[in-house]
Amino acid sequence: MATRQRPLSPHLQVYRWQIQMATSIVHRATGIILAVGALLIAAALLALASGPEAWDCVRRLAGSWFGFAILFGWTWAFAYHLLNGIRHLVQDAGFGFSIPAFIRNGWLSVIGSLLLTGAIWGFIFSRGGWL
Repeated sequence: MATRQRPLSPHLQVYRWQIQMATSIVHRATGIILAVGALLIAAALLALASGPEAWDCVRRLAGSWFGFAILFGWTWAFAYHLLNGIRHLVQDAGFGFSIPAFIRNGWLSVIGSLLLTGAIWGFIFSRGGWL
């Protein structure tokens, strides 16, 4: 009897990608992004308390394209983590365990986070920009 080379345990190369796998990985990554963003907010608040020169430095950084990219990305991470967390709460309550519901709710988290991020930044820009 011939033996086949098999992986020791199932891993990413064994399974095909599905929305459930992607939403789980992205949920964890956005949690890390939110933690780093909270540190940046704390640093900005320290700069605000330190005086006008330090706060002007924060404003210049936030007003640059790099600062905008960070703020936009953090907003999306917040929106995604929020919506996916709500999805998890609904599942913890015992709803949405069928495969079609899993797939639908995963896509709702992804698409909803993009729409929510667009709505937030659309509102910010309609009020005259972010700074």
